[in-house]
Amino acid sequence: MKSITVIGMILLAVSALLFYLTTDFTVERITISHVMGVMAGIGIGLIVGGMVGYVSKGTAMKAEAKRKEFKQLQKEKEELEKQTLEMEKQKAELESRKFNSPY
Repeated sequence: MKSITVIGMILLAVSALLFYLTTDFTVERITISHVMGVMAGIGIGLIVGGMVGYVSKGTAMKAEAKRKEFKQLQKEKEELEKQTLEMEKQKAELESRKFNSPY
């Protein structure tokens, strides 16, 4: 998001520079067309900013969901490993009882 803000400021500065270089601008000569141009630029910026924000939020939410799913899978793996170890202990215990019993 910071890079988008920097790019927006650079583009705004370039547009202001081009405006001043290509016109004989004075404060008294501001007309309604100048105001409309500024409003159009702001509107376009808001539309583009909204789209970029929506896309970046969606990407961040997908990444967070993947991280949560990965953590859940790790927990399930640990639980399965514990169960496997416990079952092996019980199996070994049963076999040792089987060999030690007189029958």
